[in-house]
Amino acid sequence: MLRALKLSVLFAVALAAPASAMVGGAAAPAGDIARAVVTIVGSRGNFCSGTLIARDLVLSAAHCVGPGADYKIVQLDAQRQPQLRDVRRVAAHPDFDMRAILGHRASADVALLQLAAPLAGKAPLPIGAPSDPLEAGQRFTVAGIGVAIRGDGKSGGTIRAASLIATGRPGRLQIRLVDPATSNTREGLGACTGDSGGPALEQQDGRAVIVGVVSWSTGANNAAGCGGLTGVTPLTLYRGWIEHTARAWGSALGN
Repeated sequence: MLRALKLSVLFAVALAAPASAMVGGAAAPAGDIARAVVTIVGSRGNFCSGTLIARDLVLSAAHCVGPGADYKIVQLDAQRQPQLRDVRRVAAHPDFDMRAILGHRASADVALLQLAAPLAGKAPLPIGAPSDPLEAGQRFTVAGIGVAIRGDGKSGGTIRAASLIATGRPGRLQIRLVDPATSNTREGLGACTGDSGGPALEQQDGRAVIVGVVSWSTGANNAAGCGGLTGVTPLTLYRGWIEHTARAWGSALGN
């Protein structure tokens, strides 16, 4: 039961205008991405993004599913009213370190949620790993249901995506993405509140493949906020744990 769920979270999802989610004026994603991204709400009032990787399995960020809380998936009906769907069980990677993520450092920020039943109108995407070698300038798409205006929950709840490029020294532990039009010198496209747990995708063999999970964001020039850097945890080191957990739960991953 989600007795402690803050009404503001549900209102934010239910009343979200069809404006951009993510900051910087992000556009709606391609249909396959839109069908895979879901909204996760917790009994402590948080909301995050996730992605279907099997008919009954959602990939998200470990910092989105802390212990001592219950979680549900939100689906909007034809009248844009939120319907809560049950989550059977949740697992966060055992090596996850919250302090590292709060400091924008690398950690195993990966989690799985198994659904009680498949979601109507939704379909999974395949998982993989970023192309190797990783280089600055490499292009990725990030997607989520987060807010379009920082601090305004009602601007979230609509699935949007942004095309960003890797900056700095991307690697197997962490990738930092930036809007190529602004290069972190002023606010641009990027993840914000509610986009945590959403997918980072790369085009591989003509299809969108989930290669990472959104973990954190900054404002321009690394200040607090959104629209500067988007931190991604790549799946390179964690794909084995995902596959093992899926098998143990009886979930068939997409391919």
